[in-house]
Order: sequence, then structure tokens, then C-alpha cells
Amino acid sequence: MEPLAIVLIVIGVFFLIVVSRGLRIVTQFEKGLVERFGRFDHMVDPGLRWIWPFIDRIRRVDMREQVVDVPPQEVITKDNVVVTVDAVVYYQATDPVKLKYNVANFILAATKLAQTNLRNIVGELQLDEALTSRDMINTQLREVLDVATDVWGTRVVRVEIQRIDPPPDITEAMHRQMKAERDRRATVTEAEGEKRAAILRAEGVREARILEAQGQAQAIREVADAEKFQKLTVAEGEAQAIERVFGAIHTGDPTPDLIAIRYLTALEAIADGQATKIFLPYEASGVLASIGVVKEIWEEKGG
Repeated sequence: MEPLAIVLIVIGVFFLIVVSRGLRIVTQFEKGLVERFGRFDHMVDPGLRWIWPFIDRIRRVDMREQVVDVPPQEVITKDNVVVTVDAVVYYQATDPVKLKYNVANFILAATKLAQTNLRNIVGELQLDEALTSRDMINTQLREVLDVATDVWGTRVVRVEIQRIDPPPDITEAMHRQMKAERDRRATVTEAEGEKRAAILRAEGVREARILEAQGQAQAIREVADAEKFQKLTVAEGEAQAIERVFGAIHTGDPTPDLIAIRYLTALEAIADGQATKIFLPYEASGVLASIGVVKEIWEEKGG
């Protein structure tokens, strides 16, 4: 083999090595940090990038949301109850340079920071408050971690408390307390139901009696009104009849003999009964005198 061919082969191999070491691919969810002689030089976006071989080196930083699982730990609450607490922290890189160069092991640092602040937050709460205030604990822990990790170029998206477990004896006591409270509520609810039912029954009886009394009173009023109307109508009729009779008498101007005849007719009707005695009014003597006059008149006409 000729020396020229050997040189060309060596140059070709060296060119391939240079190209292979100079071309780098940065994926869609990454940022590339280019270091020149071990010192940060510039940042590159995703895609096919070129760096100087043997001079530059590229470090990739994942920009996706990451999860830090905080291991379970025992925490003493404000009322001296030991509970086991663990959490999950979600973070996302905002500054790749700070994340890569300001902290050596971000996962370890974030875990220890979360454990420390979780002890502080839960330690200021009573057991009942800690068990019922998970949202408040999540919010406070997220705010503390977000401020603390800002220097590391990350943003804490959210924090979730996975569990807060009291000791077994405390858990059993809580279950008994809960059962007793539920029994008490059931008893109170049942008693209130019976009380309400009795009140409703009493109100129903009272309203029924009131309605019955009102109905009877209304019936009495209507009967009385009917009788009153009947009597008024009869009285008005009799009054009108009397007025018409007296009017007819005054209009006809009856003679004494006609009055005497009508009187005798009335006496005949009176005597037609079963009575054995008849009492004549005091004015009968005048009427009898009128009868004598009538007799004389008939005798004159007959003569």
C-alpha cells in the first residue's frame, strides 16, 4: 500500500471521529448546556447541534415535570402524638444552568428539604387538625419549597400528602370515638323524629277539632240565618196583609151593620169548637146593640 493511501485513510478515520464527536442531538424535552474546557459557554435548544470535539462538552437537562417521593417519617404533633407522614413533590426546571451548577444532587436536596419543612408544619398542628387539613399542609409546604428551590432553578408545581397515620392505639380510640358519636347522632336524630311526629300528630288533631268546631258554628249560623229569614219573611207578609186589609177597610168605609154581620160570622166560627164556655170581649155589648139595629132594618124592609 502506498503511503498516500495510508495518509488518506488516516485522515478519513480522523474526520469520522471528529464528526461523530462533534454532532449531538438534543431531544424535544431537553436543553443543552455546552461547556468549553469545563466552563459553561452557552445553552442550545432541541435539535441537531454541533460542538467542537475534544474542546466542548454538552450536558442535557430534562425540562419535563419531575416527581420526588419523600420517604415516610415520624412527626410529633403539637399534642405530642407521633404520626407517620410522607408526601410527593412535583417540580419542573425553569433555569437549566442553576439546576445543573447550583446543586450537586437536586433529588436528595429536595427530599431533605421537604422532610424538614413537613416536620415543622405538622408539628404546629393538633392531631385532629393535621388529619383534616391536608390541603392547608400541601399549600404551605409547596410555598416553602418553591421559595427555597428557586435558587436551584426549579419551580415546585404542587405537593401532595400521601398519608398521615397515627399510632394503632390512637387509631382504635378514634374509631371508638367515631362510633360513639355516630350512635349519639342516631339517637338524637331518632328522638327528634319521634318528637316531630308527636308534634305533627297533635297539630293534626288540633286542626281537625278546630275545623270541626268551625263547621258546626258555620252550620248553626246558617240555620239561624235561615230561620231569621223565614220569620222576617212571614212577618213582612203578615204586615203587608194587615196593611192591605186595613187599607181595604178604610177604602170600603164599612157600615155598622156590615161589621155586625162579620162579627156574628166570627162568633159562629169560635163557637164551632169543642169548648163548653166562650168568653166574649168587653166590646160585645156594642156589637149586640148593632145587631138590634140590623134587626130593625130587616123588619122595615120586610114590612
